[in-house]
Amino acid sequence: MSTLAALARAEAYAAGRAVPLATVRHLHVHERPLVLIPLALAGEANAPLAVMLGTDRAAPRMLVVGQPRNRDQRFAFAAELGAALASYVETFTGVAEPVPVDRGRDVRYRYVDAPQLWVPNPQGVEFLRLLGRSTRFRSVDGEYPVPATVPLLGRWLTFFANCAEVPGSALLLTAVSALGLHWATGQSGTEDAHLAAQLAWIDPPAGYAGRQAARLAEDPDVSPPAGPATDPDFDNRVLAPLLALPDVPLGELTAVLRGVLDPTWHLMWRTLDLLRALPAGAHVAGRWDGDRDAFSAFAQHLAEGGAPQPRRDGAVAAAARLHRLEQAAARYAVQRAFDDPLVMAEHRLAGTAFAGVVTLAQPDRVDDTGRRPVLRPRIMVATAEPVRVAPGASLTCPARPAQKAVVISVNPAPEGTDVVLELSGGMGRRLVAEPGSVAAVGERVVFTTLSEAYRPPGAFPDPADTPWTHGGPPEPH
Repeated sequence: MSTLAALARAEAYAAGRAVPLATVRHLHVHERPLVLIPLALAGEANAPLAVMLGTDRAAPRMLVVGQPRNRDQRFAFAAELGAALASYVETFTGVAEPVPVDRGRDVRYRYVDAPQLWVPNPQGVEFLRLLGRSTRFRSVDGEYPVPATVPLLGRWLTFFANCAEVPGSALLLTAVSALGLHWATGQSGTEDAHLAAQLAWIDPPAGYAGRQAARLAEDPDVSPPAGPATDPDFDNRVLAPLLALPDVPLGELTAVLRGVLDPTWHLMWRTLDLLRALPAGAHVAGRWDGDRDAFSAFAQHLAEGGAPQPRRDGAVAAAARLHRLEQAAARYAVQRAFDDPLVMAEHRLAGTAFAGVVTLAQPDRVDDTGRRPVLRPRIMVATAEPVRVAPGASLTCPARPAQKAVVISVNPAPEGTDVVLELSGGMGRRLVAEPGSVAAVGERVVFTTLSEAYRPPGAFPDPADTPWTHGGPPEPH
């Protein structure tokens, strides 16, 4: 936990209400998301018990497994869930748009929108991942055939679960993580994993402080667990006697489980309402474009009869995926800081950024020491914050991300520090800077070592060249 996040939690506890950690929303919230709340049977490895899902808060749909230990019933449940998920996903595969590539010399196509799934917590993502792994290799013919929607479900769930690992992706989101990204409560991070208690701090009922509302929300009779695990007392008193009957009454079981899932269903939509009330960050739309690219590519892969995702990545594929995740994490951290002054404050505290006021500006300075003259304006920034950058360091101003600033000197001043910066890029192609491209005297600016500069992809060998130390070339699927 960072220093500012810890301070925010302390302030929330003292105030009795959650404290904002962000001024903007750092994730895309779809107009028509698919909310999905799974329940699993205790004591069985990822045995599905029920799921409540839908895109309309007034009309949730219930899917229930009468006997989760029965293989046929489990696959019938998977087939029904697969049909529901495929029906939702297919609504986004109707219209595509051209996207220029290769500097406009060619185009590719992607769908104009993509699906978005919401689950209550990270355990829900792991449940979907395991359900996908157990269904995507099932055969639709042979000795133990399953409906075609079963392996289709497995492939889509695996795709969404893999996307959930990518920092900044919004194809599969969890409510507790999304709320924790934008608000600090007065309780621990472990307690924030309880959706009802977390929301009680952020949006308590009238007349209640956050801690009082959270204490009430932790009562399983008022707010049952958000799944996939169920309350042990409920299991012993209600669920186990029903499942022990020779012929499980499906109607009664459905009604019981609906009562368990209904409170979480309403909490999920309250979460979406709270997030929608925040303005979207400047980079959110660009990250959603990347999600649309990923969705379009995978939908095309399925349409062409592509193979299911492998059980385990080969050495080269695993290294390449790790590299992509690391790049996505670095890019996401920079974009959040550039979008949000509260996030940038963390970097200012850590010394990777500073804020100040421009006291001198030389916007028309030209450097003619080279073979041809180039525009190189200089500015002086007065700051009262610690400056932990040395001359020669390259900085970026979030207000002008295409511009590079090189530190010329760092000098003590009576009220802080004066930093002289030389600017390049983002000012046009002439020897006169375009209006507004150079910070003017009196303008408050922020400079940081963070940068959105292009990072070239890593170079990896061909999978056929995998050395024996890493398992050798992968076997064909």
